[in-house]
Amino acid sequence: MGIAALITWLITALGGFYLLFTWISKGGPNKPSTSRFRPALIFSHFALAAIGLVLWIIYVIVDNDTLAWIAFVLLVPVALLGLAMFRRWLPTYRNRAAAAADAPAEKHFPVAIVGGHGLFAVITVVLVLLTALEVGGS
Repeated sequence: MGIAALITWLITALGGFYLLFTWISKGGPNKPSTSRFRPALIFSHFALAAIGLVLWIIYVIVDNDTLAWIAFVLLVPVALLGLAMFRRWLPTYRNRAAAAADAPAEKHFPVAIVGGHGLFAVITVVLVLLTALEVGGS
């Protein structure tokens, strides 16, 4: 189950990297007046998720239960920050009338990537928790 969690975490990370790249390339950090996302929100979500992923990779290699729990604990604020970003993104997505010139960077997020990132994130959290609880013989 630990390997399955690693795979879903990597898939989630790929989607997150794509969304981060899109946000940065469309001027997200440079458009504080139009973006609903603050750089601190984006980068703290990214940093905590990346640290957790590194710890999870180490966990898979050494099978240390403490690392599994630390990774899970890190995922809790990552998930809450992700939910906050999703809630801030929804009105931007729904406002299709915004002009392209003044549209926030997150307006350019593909819906499929946002949905896939969220779906795989939920699966990852569940798999990490089940692994930390030693359900399924990790």
